[in-house]
Amino acid sequence: MNEFMNVAIDLSKDNNCGGPFGACIVKDGKIIGKGFNKVIKDMDPTAHAEIVAIREACKNINSHDLSGCELYTSCYPCPMCLSAIIWSNIKKVYYANTKEDAANIGFRDDYIYDFIENNMSNKSVLDLEELNREEAIKVFDEYKKDKDKIEY
Repeated sequence: MNEFMNVAIDLSKDNNCGGPFGACIVKDGKIIGKGFNKVIKDMDPTAHAEIVAIREACKNINSHDLSGCELYTSCYPCPMCLSAIIWSNIKKVYYANTKEDAANIGFRDDYIYDFIENNMSNKSVLDLEELNREEAIKVFDEYKKDKDKIEY
């Protein structure tokens, strides 16, 4: 068994904080970030194992960019975590349990995937409505002109 996946699985055993999920981030053969689900402990719905590991890794290398890193996670990442992984520029993820395994123990990622796949039109999941774009777009226009911005 892979040593880094073993770390992620061991971290998933700390599940009194939100669920049986663990993750670690590796760069050049060294763990730079670890996390387990802390949703309940931290009262933070974004404190999934992968997010916690990303936050720690970024602090440890003093960068928002995790290019060249690999993520090992005890379960297929939820849509939020997948987005964070992509935003952080991680290109390789190893996972143990499947999203179906997570559904079998009561985690409800499936309705989020359905919402996204169906053009985000189910208002009982989330009601999205555009408002005050005329004002907000001016900020975007200024940002677009800024030659000193740091793109990520």
